[in-house]
Amino acid sequence: MGAVKTKRMPRAVREQQMLDAAVRTFGRRGYMAASMDEIAELAGVSKPLVYLYLNSKEDLFTACIRREAKALTEAVRTGVHRDLPADRQLWDGLQAFFAHTAAHPDAWSVLHLQARTHGEPFAAEVAAMREEIVAFVTQLIVVAAREAHRDPDLPECEVAGLAEALVGAAESLAAWANGTPGVTAHEAAATLMNFAWAGLGNLMDGHPWAPAQTPSPHSTG
Repeated sequence: MGAVKTKRMPRAVREQQMLDAAVRTFGRRGYMAASMDEIAELAGVSKPLVYLYLNSKEDLFTACIRREAKALTEAVRTGVHRDLPADRQLWDGLQAFFAHTAAHPDAWSVLHLQARTHGEPFAAEVAAMREEIVAFVTQLIVVAAREAHRDPDLPECEVAGLAEALVGAAESLAAWANGTPGVTAHEAAATLMNFAWAGLGNLMDGHPWAPAQTPSPHSTG
């Protein structure tokens, strides 16, 4: 087989073409099984050109993580309109999240599965993205909670755990939705809203859940 011929194009465009091929390959085959030969062939370039642009398989994978993490966080932020009620903001943010992960399943596989299981540097890149999304959700919830409780000084720590739980649930649900035929982004978002907002809505109204008081089995009448 002869060398792969490449057309002249701007470096930035060529690099994105390589990243597209890499995300598809890493997402479907996994980091360990993916080869630079396969990525180069899919991108329509020579393997030396991939190394020239992106140095190594590790650097290529890191570039994929950073690009896809940025795209996901931007999709969520863009989907939320701050002038709407808190439940609508959350709903719009979840729809944006699930729509993006559904439209880019290979990218989601890279972020949710591959990057987290192949070493600390890769996991740290995803952790940074996750922290940004959790901070965004925390702010969304805390603003609503301060308004609901008429307490402008309500600390973020009061709702930080809720944001962590919500983001974790969204991540797991996205993985399930992408692997389950027929589940739409709208349905996935509605599932999580029904699961989460019933509790959050009560909390905003000043009615947090608490375990019922039951008599001790050793108490005497």
